[in-house]
Amino acid sequence: MVKRHRWWMIFVLLFAVPGFAGSPDIMLKDFNGSDSNVNEYIGKGKWVVVAVWAHDCHVCNQEIHHMVFFHDEHKDKDAIVLGVSVDGIAKKDKARQFVERHGLGFPNLIAEPEQAVMMKFGAGSFVGTPTYYIFSPGGTLLAQNIGPVTQEDIEAFMQSDAAKSALAAERG
Repeated sequence: MVKRHRWWMIFVLLFAVPGFAGSPDIMLKDFNGSDSNVNEYIGKGKWVVVAVWAHDCHVCNQEIHHMVFFHDEHKDKDAIVLGVSVDGIAKKDKARQFVERHGLGFPNLIAEPEQAVMMKFGAGSFVGTPTYYIFSPGGTLLAQNIGPVTQEDIEAFMQSDAAKSALAAERG
């Protein structure tokens, strides 16, 4: 219940602020060096959890398995995970090792660790890793969490009255 309350508070802050609707236009690199825009994933009819991580983040290394489980359970139904490494291109090999070590079966992109890039996700200043952004199926940013999140936390948020209200408002 405490975690739902935490999500609710974050939800209120994000949904109440105008300008958070619509898929963000953020060009990043994939692990092959090709350009990829996050809007290729967000706003396509499924919930999207953007998991921002770094290869040397202790909490990321301990908690990323929750995103693997969530993605595997939901990818064919109603939600996906999009990983974003903030290691930058200079540390791409270390980031790739993180992906392999943790068996991340969801798409992962690489961002430079710059405020200007991370602020484009729409939730203000980037504080650190892990950070999670939850986008509705229509592409509206509904929640942000800095710190660990479990599969159960995300599923509870998706089923919450707050999320249902946001989806109804999004549909007009």
